[in-house]
Amino acid sequence: MTTATTPSPAIDKNLDSACASAVHEIARTDSKASLLLAFDGAVLAGLASVAEPGLPTVTKTFGALAIIALGVSAVLLLLVVRPRLRGDDKASFPHWARLNDDDIRAGMHDDARPAQIRVLSCLAVRKFTQLRRAVDMSLAALVLLALAAAGLAL
Repeated sequence: MTTATTPSPAIDKNLDSACASAVHEIARTDSKASLLLAFDGAVLAGLASVAEPGLPTVTKTFGALAIIALGVSAVLLLLVVRPRLRGDDKASFPHWARLNDDDIRAGMHDDARPAQIRVLSCLAVRKFTQLRRAVDMSLAALVLLALAAAGLAL
């Protein structure tokens, strides 16, 4: 933890705003991941209902690749919403959960917001990166499904 000096009112307000912004971005990734997980699940369920042995080989191939892409997307989305419980950063609740009352009280003398902003921002970037990859995989699956459908027309 950093400084024991009192920040100016402008810095104090900016630190609070930055913390709130990072928390908001993390909540956004979790909401988006939940929606995309539902989408991937619905598409997978739909694919399971139309799969049949008599489909053309090209349709089966593209369909199987689409299922793999949706599976990878689902794994990435699950990693987005998976709780992060490392407590080694001294700026998050898992760290505070490991301390006794006296250690928590002693930690209140320092302004931990800069460290919290760093930790939360890194977490948000990691979540958004995985979310972006999951969306890319879902889009790839949709292209593969279109190719599978085109294979039915051949």
